[in-house]
Amino acid sequence: MDNAHSDVTLGQGGAAAALPTRLRASWRRSETYGLTPEEMRPVFTGSVDTGSLLYECGHEVLRGLRRTLANEPVSLMITDHEGLVLCRLSEDAAIDRSLDRVHLAPGFYFAESNAGTNGLGLALADRAPSLVRAEEHFCSGLRGYTCAAAPVLDPVSGDVAGTVNLTTWSDSSSQLLLALAQATAGSTTALMLARGSGRRVRPLPRGEVFRVYADGTDRDDERERPLSTAWTRRVATARSALAEGRVLAAVGEPGAGRTALISAARRGTAPRERVLVARPPAPEDMRAWLTLWTPELAKDDTCVIVSRVDALPGWAAAELAALFARARRTGHGAGTRLQPFALTASDWSALPPELAPLVDTVVEVPPLRVRPDDVMPLAHRFARRHRGHGVTFTPEAVRALTAYEWPENVRQLRKVVRAAAARADVVDARHLPAEVFTGARYRLSRLQELERDEIVRCLTEPGTTMAQAARQLGMSRATLYRRTARYGIDVPGRTHRS
Repeated sequence: MDNAHSDVTLGQGGAAAALPTRLRASWRRSETYGLTPEEMRPVFTGSVDTGSLLYECGHEVLRGLRRTLANEPVSLMITDHEGLVLCRLSEDAAIDRSLDRVHLAPGFYFAESNAGTNGLGLALADRAPSLVRAEEHFCSGLRGYTCAAAPVLDPVSGDVAGTVNLTTWSDSSSQLLLALAQATAGSTTALMLARGSGRRVRPLPRGEVFRVYADGTDRDDERERPLSTAWTRRVATARSALAEGRVLAAVGEPGAGRTALISAARRGTAPRERVLVARPPAPEDMRAWLTLWTPELAKDDTCVIVSRVDALPGWAAAELAALFARARRTGHGAGTRLQPFALTASDWSALPPELAPLVDTVVEVPPLRVRPDDVMPLAHRFARRHRGHGVTFTPEAVRALTAYEWPENVRQLRKVVRAAAARADVVDARHLPAEVFTGARYRLSRLQELERDEIVRCLTEPGTTMAQAARQLGMSRATLYRRTARYGIDVPGRTHRS
């Protein structure tokens, strides 16, 4: 496909047919994610939360629907709000085997960024019921199916909790498929409301396998807003190591950018090469995780990064070490480069003893709090990537972002900036979450969080003084000063006004 063309057309039944507006926009998004019709980007996590309210209610509703559709070739699925397939039910073994081959199975993400235009991905992107038939799929591997999906709404917040997805063969009738998906999603929401008791999703270790694709906007940002010397010097060290065929380990705090550093270094050495990142799942899913991605070690055009190797069980670390050693001994004749791979961990001492002897070079990635000069260049990159165009930050927002210590590092900055940029093209202090203005050294209760957030909301309103904020909050100015001190609230240019 050519991005320069305003209309996307495809061959369908031997005739050219223009895609509807929503599907055309989805195809364009699929291209911006770096996907091609020939290749999807499967992302695998071995662990799904089978104890969540969404899973419990969705699974029960799907079981009833499966009995109704016992003789129909339809696969029934529930996904979470990120497109992670939580469960899949079907009475048709043939369609299940076929869906396994395209990774539309529990434990795989199937959002647009992973699989291009598809039913559930479009339902999540547009927050609307969606039907994608045969040739309307962006990736050719999905064109043998028709998929209907509808969002499942959280009955309390109204947010999208996940989707119901119904998939059948492309030559099957799809007239009632979308209506059935909508009815099933509504039944799931109703059951969640009836059974809900404030339960939250329990976080589980999620192993992931995904590819990093070079993005032209990243290179533009690197030229316009280069990162600090502390970062670029370490990228240069990593680039030299990888260029010489040495095994690299990037160590540092979670979220500091260990994988990003290796990817940036690799782009400078082999810009057309695929970079595959593998993050460990829960121990019981380790075998499936290894089986999924280790064949990539035999491909000359792929650099493998295994993240968080300090989380690997001993047996998996030993098996991985043997696989790495074998990949470097075989398939490379004289004069050819060694198969590249790299590791990340929290610290050099945390590397599993089975893997540590393979490492030739260690690069320590400093946390974001010790490189404040990187905060705003990164913020601009994240905002541009999220919105598709540049976003402006006011001086007040810049002061707040650069003064904060970012305990969760770059990962936290990305989350904060994306949420703020979604609200405005000009990000001000009032668009930032309360956490950016607080430095409380202890865990707050839910009631304290609500009070803190309300104080920050008032203080970040343009021109608001402490006296005005105190009146809005129904407390004395002295009490407001005590509360801001207790919660460590510091709104640049606001908290010391009378």
